[in-house]
Amino acid sequence: MGVAVPAQHEFAVDAALGVSSVLTRLTCSKPLIAAGRHVRSTAMSRRDQLLGLAGRSRQVVVAAALVGAVTGFAVAGFERLTLNGVFDHAVAHLPLWLLAFAPGVGLVVANLWLRGPGRGLSPSTSDAYLEAFHHGAPLRLRALVHRLIAAVATLGSGGALGLEGPSMYLGATIGSVAPRRFHRLFGAADPNLLLVAGAAAGIAAIFKAPATGAIFAIEVPYQDDFARRMLLPALVGAASGYVALAAVNGTSPLFPISGSPPISFSDLAGAAALGIAAAAGARAFAGLLLRAKRVAESPQLGVRIARVIAAAGTIAALFVLGRILTGESLVLNPGYGVVNWALDPKRGVALLLAILVLRCLATGATVAGGGVGGLFVPLVVAGALLGRAFGAAFGLDESLFLVLGVAAFLGAGYRVPLAAVVFVAESTGRPGFVVPGLIAAVVAEICMGDASVTAYQLPPRFGGGPASTEEP
Repeated sequence: MGVAVPAQHEFAVDAALGVSSVLTRLTCSKPLIAAGRHVRSTAMSRRDQLLGLAGRSRQVVVAAALVGAVTGFAVAGFERLTLNGVFDHAVAHLPLWLLAFAPGVGLVVANLWLRGPGRGLSPSTSDAYLEAFHHGAPLRLRALVHRLIAAVATLGSGGALGLEGPSMYLGATIGSVAPRRFHRLFGAADPNLLLVAGAAAGIAAIFKAPATGAIFAIEVPYQDDFARRMLLPALVGAASGYVALAAVNGTSPLFPISGSPPISFSDLAGAAALGIAAAAGARAFAGLLLRAKRVAESPQLGVRIARVIAAAGTIAALFVLGRILTGESLVLNPGYGVVNWALDPKRGVALLLAILVLRCLATGATVAGGGVGGLFVPLVVAGALLGRAFGAAFGLDESLFLVLGVAAFLGAGYRVPLAAVVFVAESTGRPGFVVPGLIAAVVAEICMGDASVTAYQLPPRFGGGPASTEEP
């Protein structure tokens, strides 16, 4: 028999059941509410990260552009002072017997300056950039000034080194010093990123090759590897450095090679063979340079004096031999004119190889004597002579193989095959040389082993993991 429930009681029961149902739904939906809040929080966090990344990217772009522009104008001034000012107006017109000893005088001045006002600074420039890159030591403006003075003495007197070493060091120092000296202007910009941007700008400016500058700055710190998270500042710095120098010195290619010869299978096979020959030559040259650097680093005063005298005498003797063989002063200076000289079809294989040996020995003597300069251009000149001789010996296109020799010898010597191929395309204005240049450079790189013209490169980092905390 059922129990009758009054109407007001039925209403109370229904209300209680309704409240219970609502409470049950609310209780069951708490995980959904929490999940929604987590999704919104994650979305906002990612949005904040993206905004922060965009802000930092803008800051890096602006800071790298400023460093690159300053570097470009500074490199233009350094180049004009060294080559157009000191060498062209004060050294080039000397009698031959004095010209033979001019590089020795430059070595004496460079050594005295680094040891005296420079307080024992080493002559390294490119190696100083690599050391700062790997170990994070800030570059100093005082050291830059003293090394540039020594570089002007070395290169302005006819030393067989390149301007790119001091130019890269100049840009790297500007990138290292700028955020410390002008904190309000550069804000919290990472000085290590600007170090790379400045180095890229220095290379881009001196060679009028922005892509080469960007790639070289991030490729040279490692063998068979690249610096990570550095591409954006390198590209921006290189571009602004190039634009600044082009505003002063124009945009003409460094080596105006005419024509674009058709590439055949025999040319590609020859490029691979040339890569093997270039690797052998680059290994020998790298061994010579590393020994010369060890001699130059000796702290003993007697050894320093003896090596400067020996280096000066060696360069003078090599200069005389070069004059006897060619009637020209091909042993002096960075050697841009040697490339144009080698393009003459009248040059025989034996003569080209003889000048190659003389140039390499002159560069080694300049390094051993404590000269300040770069090794990029000496590698370029050696590769051009070897490639031109190789093409003539085997009846191949001589201008093509001159260019391929540059890509192979430079890529092997500095362990920068990509930068070497890009340099060939930019410096000649002929991108058609890229494919055979890649073949020559890759073969040379494989045959080079672990040898290099610098001892400050690190081996490749495998695994694709995050960069070391020591890397800028």
